[in-house]
Amino acid sequence: MATGAEYGLKKIVWQRIKDTIIADCRKSEVWKILILDQFTTRLLSSCCKMSDLMSEGITIVEDIYKNREPVPEMKAIYFMTPTAKCVEAFINDFKPKPKYRAAYVFFTDYCPDELFDKMKKNCAKHIKVCKEINISFLPHEAQVFTCDNPEAFKSIYSPNSQDRGQTLEMIADQIVTLCATLDEYPGVRYKRDSALEYGKQLAELVDNKLARHYELEDNSKIKAKTAAQLLIVDRALDPVSPILHELTYQAMAYDLIPMKDNTYEYKAKDGSKKEALLNEEDELWVKLRHMHIAEVTGRIPKLVKDISAGRNEKQSADGKITIGALSQLMKKMPAFRKQFTQKTVHVSLAEDLMDHYKKYVEKLCKAEQDLAVGADAEGQKVKDPMRTLLPVLLNQYDTTDKIRAVLLYIFSLNGTTEENLTKLIQNVKIEHETGYILNWKHLGVPIVSTPSMFSSRKLSRRDRSDQETYNVSRWTPVIKDVMEDAVENKLEVKDWPFQSECPSALNGSRAVSARQKHKGSSPDDLRSGSRLIVFLLGGVSPSEMRCAYEVTHANKSCEVIIGSTHILTPRDLLQDIFNLGKQPMEKFTIEEDKP
Repeated sequence: MATGAEYGLKKIVWQRIKDTIIADCRKSEVWKILILDQFTTRLLSSCCKMSDLMSEGITIVEDIYKNREPVPEMKAIYFMTPTAKCVEAFINDFKPKPKYRAAYVFFTDYCPDELFDKMKKNCAKHIKVCKEINISFLPHEAQVFTCDNPEAFKSIYSPNSQDRGQTLEMIADQIVTLCATLDEYPGVRYKRDSALEYGKQLAELVDNKLARHYELEDNSKIKAKTAAQLLIVDRALDPVSPILHELTYQAMAYDLIPMKDNTYEYKAKDGSKKEALLNEEDELWVKLRHMHIAEVTGRIPKLVKDISAGRNEKQSADGKITIGALSQLMKKMPAFRKQFTQKTVHVSLAEDLMDHYKKYVEKLCKAEQDLAVGADAEGQKVKDPMRTLLPVLLNQYDTTDKIRAVLLYIFSLNGTTEENLTKLIQNVKIEHETGYILNWKHLGVPIVSTPSMFSSRKLSRRDRSDQETYNVSRWTPVIKDVMEDAVENKLEVKDWPFQSECPSALNGSRAVSARQKHKGSSPDDLRSGSRLIVFLLGGVSPSEMRCAYEVTHANKSCEVIIGSTHILTPRDLLQDIFNLGKQPMEKFTIEEDKP
C-alpha cells in the first residue's frame, strides 16, 4: 500500500477496492487484465502498487482508450468512471469480436440508466459482473482528499460560467462517495456568506444526495445519521493562507519548487538528474512535511538515524557476523538503499528551500506576516499597512511576489479605494493584467471598499500568542479556528447553519462514537471515534491540509479529514484567478524576473 501513515484514506480506499473489485474476481483462478481510464489510474496509483495488484491475480494494467491486442483466453476487469466516452470504449472492446473472455465492470459512481442500457444492449452476454463501488475521489494523503478537478475553479467562480450547476452536482456526488467509503452519514453545515451562496448550494446538494444514497442501500433499514459533521467552506473565508509564503516544509516545497504530481527533480552528486516522489511511501517526508524549515534542517540527520535504528546487522557474541546474520543483512539491503535515497532527496530539497529563503523569502515574510496578522512580531498593531507594503514594492522582487504582497495589503483592509488600487496596479506594472487582483471579487473577496464595508464585522480569531515560536510564521489559517470550534461544539449557528444535524454533535468532551471500525489492536487498525470532514470549495493549500493533522493530534477521539476540488499552490491560484476574466482560448502567464 502506498501509505506510510498508520491509518488513513489511502488504506481505507485500497481495502474497499479489495473487498469489492478484487473479492468479486478472486473466485476465478484465471489471471486477469485490469483496464483503467485516466481517473481510475490515478486513483489506483494513489493507494496501491503493481505488486499489490499482482498478488491479487492481476498481471497486466491497460488504458481503456489505447489500442490493445486481444487476449481472448483472459478475463478483464474494467474499473472506470460512468461516462459516455468510457462506455463507448468498453463496447468497442467487444464489438464486433470480443477481445477478452469475459468482463467484470466496476464503475466509480452511479451509472446513468441510458449508459447502462447501452452496455446491456451491446455486451450483455460478455458481462459477468456490473457494479458501482462509490469511490470517485482521490485519497491524496492519510487525511486529505481531492476531487481531482482543478477546472472546477473556473466553472464555479467565472462570471461567464455555463456549467456551474453541473460542476456543483459533480462535486456533491464525489463528496457523497467519500462519506460512503468512510461509512459516514454526517450532519451537514455550511458557512453563511452574504456575497456568494455556492457553499449553501453545495451543502443542499450533498445533503439531498446523501439521503438518496442511503435510501437506495440494499438494507431494508434506512441508515441513521452517524456522529460526524461535514462542513462546506468557501475559499473566500480565508484568501490569505494560500497567498502567504508559508515556511513549513511541504508548503515551501509546493510554493518554491516547480513540481508536477508531487515529483521533485534534483541533481545527484555525479551531476545526473534524479526524480523523487514526495508521498507517504517516504518515511522522512511524512515526518518532516509539517515541520518549520528551521526544524527540518536540524532534524534530517537525526531522523535518518531513527529510521535506521534497530535495523543494523545482528552479530554473534564474539563480534563476528554469522551466516544467518549475513543472510538477514542481504535481505535488508533494499531498505538501506531506500533510506539512503530518502536522505539524499531531503538534504537536497532542504538546501534548495533554504537557498530561496535566504535570497528573498525571509525579507518578504516579515512584511507578509505583519499584513496578515495585523500586528508586528512584538504584538504592536499595524496602524499604517501601506508603510509595511512599501518596502516590498520598492525592492527588486519578482512580479508574482509583489502581487501577493499587494493582495495581503488589500485583504488586511477588507478592500481599498479605487484611487489607491489604481496606484498599486501601476506600481506593480500590471496595468494590462489587472485580473490578478480585481478578479478576486468573483470569489466574494472585497477588493474595492464601499461605505457599507466599514460596518462589516471583522472575522474573530483565536488568540495563539502563547503558541508562536517564529516571528516569520505567526499566521494561522482560519480553517484551523473553524476545525477547533467544530470539535468543541462552538460554531455559531447564525454563521454556520445546519443543512442537517447529526444525532451526536462533536463536542469538547471527546466522546468516542459507539461505532467501531475494523476492530483490532495493531497500529495499522483504522481509527474509531467521531469524524469532522471539511470541504473547501475552490482549492486547499498545504498549510490548511496541515491543520487537519494538528487538530486530530490535539483531539485524539476526533479525526479531521480535509478535502477540496484540488491542491493549491500560490502561483497556480493566481493564474486561476486571472483566468476567471479570460475567454476559454485566451492564455496569459506572469512574467518572472527572479532576483
